[in-house]
Amino acid sequence: MKKQNLVIVGGGSTYTIGMIMSLIEEKKQFPLRTITFYDTNQQRQEKIAKAVDIILHEKYPELESFSWTTDKETAYRDADFVFVQIRTGGLAMREKDEQIPLKHGVVGQETCGPGGMAYGFRSIGDMIKVVEDIRTYAPDAWILNYTNPAAIVAEALQRQFPHDKKILNICDMPAAIMVSYAKILGKEIWDLVPEYFGLNHYGWFTDIYDKQGNRLTDDIKRAITEDGFIPEDSEIVNDPSWIKTFKQVEVMLNDYPEYLPNTYLQYYLYPSDMVDKDDVENTRARQVINGREKRVHTLSEQIIEDGSTKNVELEVDIHGRYMIRVAASLAYNQGETYIVIVKNNGIISNIQDDAMVEVPAALTAQGPKPYAVGEIPTFYKGMIEGQLAFEKLVVDAWFEKSYNKLMQALTLNRTVIDAPKARAILDDLIEANKDYWPTLTKKKAYTP
Repeated sequence: MKKQNLVIVGGGSTYTIGMIMSLIEEKKQFPLRTITFYDTNQQRQEKIAKAVDIILHEKYPELESFSWTTDKETAYRDADFVFVQIRTGGLAMREKDEQIPLKHGVVGQETCGPGGMAYGFRSIGDMIKVVEDIRTYAPDAWILNYTNPAAIVAEALQRQFPHDKKILNICDMPAAIMVSYAKILGKEIWDLVPEYFGLNHYGWFTDIYDKQGNRLTDDIKRAITEDGFIPEDSEIVNDPSWIKTFKQVEVMLNDYPEYLPNTYLQYYLYPSDMVDKDDVENTRARQVINGREKRVHTLSEQIIEDGSTKNVELEVDIHGRYMIRVAASLAYNQGETYIVIVKNNGIISNIQDDAMVEVPAALTAQGPKPYAVGEIPTFYKGMIEGQLAFEKLVVDAWFEKSYNKLMQALTLNRTVIDAPKARAILDDLIEANKDYWPTLTKKKAYTP
């Protein structure tokens, strides 16, 4: 089995140590020759990298090389796989993405509604540049992107690189949900075979089977409605915000019992409830800054100070393991089924072909081979088409530098649906993002 050269873009991320632990856990599935971190922020990356160096020395001695750099050529040359996890503007801008909509009585969330639009608009340019740089030095590397908001980023990358067959956009949320399904069933996530359709953070499980072909969907529905639903992934299992999010699945399933929902649908189906439960001074971004960010940096400092991992507890998370198993299926032509983001091309037969949809696919050395979904019912089709129009208009607006297209996008979004609110939120977001967004042109109704 060939050992791979892996680059992690965004090496200073607070998720990186979890990814490293996942790589260690999965090293038989996806053996590595080298790991390289690349980040534009040397100081942020160095602390994480020094801790990771110690972790790898202890737990992955067969790895030939680990390094970190801010130089693109050093990072990408000879790469076989590149995992991309960037956050343009950092957590400081995420906090603004969440606070500004909330001040207008609208959902404040990093990937949904106006906040997702703002984050996506910041991400597009940087993601295009990342792909261009990778292709300069590693033209044949697989690029596995899990930069949020994945739907908007995937749409933009598909337009900019329509013939690049080795870019795959992935989200770990379906996997995080399936971990909880597996717990209910007394199984491992890898034992489950999902049937799923939708857009990123906007989809439904139609059925869950085991690998022997037994249908488990009704068992899951019964357990959720009778016993509730809680997160099981190590990264979110004790997080009060995520516990509330998983609790909302029970509400969604009772209101819409046909399919099992992605947790993010709560923001579109119950936007007023989501606004009422949020505190504009303590949004999710602030909780991450005071929680996971501090925890990861403290953990890194402890490892560096001790020169070992003896005094820390390190955990493997599904976020990393899912990404790695996806990579392994591609690298070794395993044809395993994972939920990924691909161009529709008739997969969901009654929505447009150029939609970037999230569906199960067999992952081979030639890329994803998605399974047909067929026609979806009217309610779900209507939901998806509205969200899809929003996402496409956001990307239109970025390429055209159009204020009007962003205004249209926000007005369509289910979390807003109000032109005066859309305009007020957009104007505030433009001011907050003046260092990140391109200058937008507003088309007037009449020009004499």
